Amino acid sequence: MDERVREHAEVLVDWSARVDPGDNVVVSVAEDAHDLGVAVAEALGERGAAVTTLYGSDELSRAYLTGRERESASGDDAPEFPDPAVDRALLEAADVYLRLGGGRNTAATADVGRETRQAYARSRKEVRERRMATDWVSTVHPTRSLAQQAGMAYEEYRDFVYDAVLRDWEALAGEMARMKEVLDAGEEVRIRTERADAPDTDVTMSIAGRTAVNSAASVAYDSHNLPSGEVFTAPYDAEGEVFFDVPMTIESTRVRDVRLVFEDGEVVDFAADAGEEALESVLETDPGARRLGELGVGMNRGIDRFTDSILFDEKMGDTVHLAVGRAYDACLPDGESGNESAVHVDMISDVSVDSTMAVDGEVVQRDGTFRWEDGFDG
Repeated sequence: MDERVREHAEVLVDWSARVDPGDNVVVSVAEDAHDLGVAVAEALGERGAAVTTLYGSDELSRAYLTGRERESASGDDAPEFPDPAVDRALLEAADVYLRLGGGRNTAATADVGRETRQAYARSRKEVRERRMATDWVSTVHPTRSLAQQAGMAYEEYRDFVYDAVLRDWEALAGEMARMKEVLDAGEEVRIRTERADAPDTDVTMSIAGRTAVNSAASVAYDSHNLPSGEVFTAPYDAEGEVFFDVPMTIESTRVRDVRLVFEDGEVVDFAADAGEEALESVLETDPGARRLGELGVGMNRGIDRFTDSILFDEKMGDTVHLAVGRAYDACLPDGESGNESAVHVDMISDVSVDSTMAVDGEVVQRDGTFRWEDGFDG
């Protein structure tokens, strides 16, 4: 086993999830994440945790969902899904949930119908809420399918993943604290891009009363992805247009060059040069799917290329991302629910050229450079 697999497991268990002796830990292991699963199980055993292991297979999910479609093919409505009582009870008893991604086929569920996806997402909303109430962390094991999706040789992709994961997270947390301070003190964010080769972005959103998360890959920072390296908050009352030029995969479908138009905080028009049906499927899931749940600012300059994986791409320096759907509780005042939805889908813009991000009228980032960094042109 590559020694970096064990290092990955140790960062996940110790820095990210902060597992304590006696914790009940649920570990979901994707088909080709076996080696990481073994290393994580060993680390959890050494730390005295109780472990329940799940098989997190997209191929099994597709089989189940297409089976439900066939069973209900004679009806006009989407399939109905039974109450997932076992999953709900399991997560109710869990202290920590670890998701080890790394499947065999990144498009395994591409042929599942839109109505089925939406119905399934709605049926599992409470399961997701209980999972997110744990100290949950999602990471990924480098696999050949992910390397292929990223357009990289497997060995090259493996090095890329470990360069992003095995970082000095404490030092990066200190750097990102500056952006958190700006967002915490702000009331309005405006993002603008003006390029000759792409549609313009000019969108404003309120962040008043919100708390930004310094997402330093640890639950101690209200951060739940490894790797991470972003600062995010929960915006509302969005107005204007935004263009997302970074390709992504949504519902196993390649989506490219997305344009959203917001009025009174809601998406009133949308388009995509590729994958528009998948985008529409997300936006039609429920009323909250047409409103913003997240504004994220990528600050991990150790991620140096786009890979068609949201886990990495949204953390990349010189990017910002907006997510339609559910807002994270960590950004909200006590007692406030924020935007609610069964989905949370991120879309990314490259802001390395011809762009500004201003908070309360003061430019905090221009062409990807923050005002406290060398080279900032105020």
